[in-house]
Amino acid sequence: MKRAYYHGSAIELQKADPLAILGALTENLPFAVDPMQRQAWVFQISHLKAIAAGLPDSHFFFEFMIPRMGRRADVVLLYRGLVFVLEYKVGERGFGRGAVDQVLGYGLDLKNFHETSHDARIVPIVVATDATDTLSRTEWGADNVMRPLLSNAAGLLTKIHAVATHFGGPGLDPTQWLAGRYKPTPTIIEAAQALYRGHNVEEISRSEAGAENLSTTSDYISSVVEGAKRHKRKAICFVTGVPGSGKTLAGLSIANSRMRAHEDEHAVFLSGNGPLVDVLREALTQDTLERHQSLPRSERPSRASEYQKSCAFIQNIHHFRDDNLEGNEPPVEKVVVFDEAQRAWGEEQTSQFMRQKRGQSGFAMSEPRFLLSVMDRHEDWCTVICLIGGGQEINTGEAGLAEWVDALAQHFPHWEVHLPEQILGREYLLAGRGEDAIGAIAPIKAGALHLSVSLRSFRAEKLSEFIGAIIDGDSSRARALLNQLPGYPIVLTRDLSAARAWLRERARANERMGLLASSNALRLKAEGIFVKAKVEPPVWFLAPQSDVRSSNMLEDVATEFDVQGLELDWACLCWDANLRWSPDGWSSMAFKGTKWQQINDPERRSYLLNAYRVLLTRARQGLVIFVPEGDPVDPTRDPLFYDSSFDFLRECGVPLIDAHKAEEPLSVAGG
Repeated sequence: MKRAYYHGSAIELQKADPLAILGALTENLPFAVDPMQRQAWVFQISHLKAIAAGLPDSHFFFEFMIPRMGRRADVVLLYRGLVFVLEYKVGERGFGRGAVDQVLGYGLDLKNFHETSHDARIVPIVVATDATDTLSRTEWGADNVMRPLLSNAAGLLTKIHAVATHFGGPGLDPTQWLAGRYKPTPTIIEAAQALYRGHNVEEISRSEAGAENLSTTSDYISSVVEGAKRHKRKAICFVTGVPGSGKTLAGLSIANSRMRAHEDEHAVFLSGNGPLVDVLREALTQDTLERHQSLPRSERPSRASEYQKSCAFIQNIHHFRDDNLEGNEPPVEKVVVFDEAQRAWGEEQTSQFMRQKRGQSGFAMSEPRFLLSVMDRHEDWCTVICLIGGGQEINTGEAGLAEWVDALAQHFPHWEVHLPEQILGREYLLAGRGEDAIGAIAPIKAGALHLSVSLRSFRAEKLSEFIGAIIDGDSSRARALLNQLPGYPIVLTRDLSAARAWLRERARANERMGLLASSNALRLKAEGIFVKAKVEPPVWFLAPQSDVRSSNMLEDVATEFDVQGLELDWACLCWDANLRWSPDGWSSMAFKGTKWQQINDPERRSYLLNAYRVLLTRARQGLVIFVPEGDPVDPTRDPLFYDSSFDFLRECGVPLIDAHKAEEPLSVAGG
C-alpha cells in the first residue's frame, strides 16, 4: 500500500510534467477515475506547481493515506517544521461544515496515529477554490492541532506564509517523516466501514508483531479454518481480550475476508447485541451511499439494496437461532463468528424463552449447546469463532464462557478446540465454573487468540487495568496505574454543566461524545438524566450534531445495553447511588418503587459491577465522571450515598476538572 500516490520537493514539483503527475495519481487509484476527480487533480497540480516557488525546502504528498478513516487527504505539505493538510473543494464558493470536519479529522489522525507527526504542529486548511477570501484566526488545540483555516485558491500561499512565519521552525526530513509508522486504532464503526470497502486489517489497525496483534489473531484463525476444511473436521476458536482490544474487529475481519475469498463458505458475523447490529448495518449503508454520491442519480445504489447487503454481512444471532429451530438440515454457513459469546444464555433462561416466546415446550438446552448442535449438523466440516469479553456479562441469564466449555465437554467432544491460556482467568470463568471441563476437552492453547492491549483508548493502554482496579476497590493500585495514563484525561466533577462543557471543549471534527449511565441509575432523574427514555442507537451514534437525538447534543443518555461493543471518543459517566462505596467495598443497590434495596445475589452484584466496567471503558480519548451532590431533603438522594463514591474516586487519584488556557489566537488573512 503506497502511503502517497505521488510526492516530491518544491523543486521537483515545479519541474515535473503535469501529465506525469496525473498519470501517477490515476495509476495508483484502485478503481476507474471519474471525470470530477480527474478535473480536481488537474487543478490541484496546476495550482500547487504555481505556488511551489514560494515555498522553498517544502515537500508535497498527493493523496496521502489516512488508514483509520479509510480515505486519503488531497495534499499533505511539509514546510518549516509544520505539517499542512490541504483539502481542496474545486469550484466551491463556500466552506461547508463537512469539509471543515473532514480536514480536521485528517489532522487529528496524523497527530494521534502517525509516529513522526506526534510532536509536529498540524495545520488543516480547507481550500474552497472560488470562495471569497476570509480572515482566519489561528486557534491551537492542546495537542497542537490548529483549528482549520479557510482559504480560497488565491490566498493559500499567503496564509501558509503567515502561519509558518509565526509558528514555523526547523524543517522536517520528508524521508524520515514518510517512513514513520502509522498505528491507527479505528472505532468499530470505522473499522467495519473500511473492511467493507475492501481494506485489510493491517491497514486499519496496529501493525507491530506480537501475540496481541490483530493480524496475528486473524491469521491464526484463518489457518484453523483452512485446517478444518482440509481435514474435514469441526473446530472452534475462543478469542479473548481486554475491553476494547479488537475482538469484534478480528471477527469482522475474518467474516469479511472469508466472505470475499470463499463465497461457498457463506461466512457470517453474528451478534446478539441488537444495538451493535443496528448501528453497524446503518453505518455501512450510509458509508456506501455517501461514497457513490458523486455518481449520476440513475447510477447510484438505492438505500434499500445497500441495507439488504449490510444485513447479509452482519446478522442477528437470534434470527440465526430461530431459523434453525425446525428440522435437522445444516445451515448454509460453514464459518460463523459469534460476537460477545459470553452473553449467550444458560439452559434455564433459554428454555424459559423458548417455551414462552417460541412455543418450544420440550426445549432443554443452553444457547451455546443449541448453536453448536446446529453447526454440528454439517457432515464434513465447519468452524465457529467465539469472541469472549472478560467480565462483561450484564444481563440476567447470561452464562459466560463456562456454558460453552460445558457444552463442548459433555456433548461435542469430537470438536477441535483452540483457546488462549488467559481463558483460565477469573474474569472469564464466572464463579470458578469451567476449569474441569477445559481439562476434559484437551484444547490446543494459542497465545495468538488473546488480545491483551486495549485499542479503544489509543493514548492509554493501561486504561483497562485502571478501570479494573476501581471495580476491584483497590485505590492504591488505581492511583499507581493512573500515573501511567498521562495522555488519557480522566477527570471528576459534581457539576453536570461543567462536565458537558469539558466534553464540548475537547470533541472536534467528527469525534463523538455522549452521556452514559447505568440502566438502574433511576435517581439521576433529578439531574435531568432519564435512563428510562430509550435512545435509538443508530441515531444516537451516527446522527450529525444538529440532530437533537445525536449523542453529541449531550441530552439523551445511553446505558450499558445501548453501548456495549460500541464506543465514543469522549464520554461522561453519570454515577448514581446504585453503586456506592462503603468501608466494606462496593455496595450494590437497586431502586424499586420509592426506595433503594440492597442486592444480595452475587450474580446480580456481578452484573452491576460489569455494567459500570462497560460504561467506564467506552471512551477512547478521555472521560469525565459526574457524581451528583445529592439532596439532604430527598432520602433517595442522601448526599452520603454519593459522597462516599466521590471520595473513593478521589483516593484513586482522579483529579477535578481544571480549565485549560488556550494559546492567544493570531489573525491570518489571504492574498
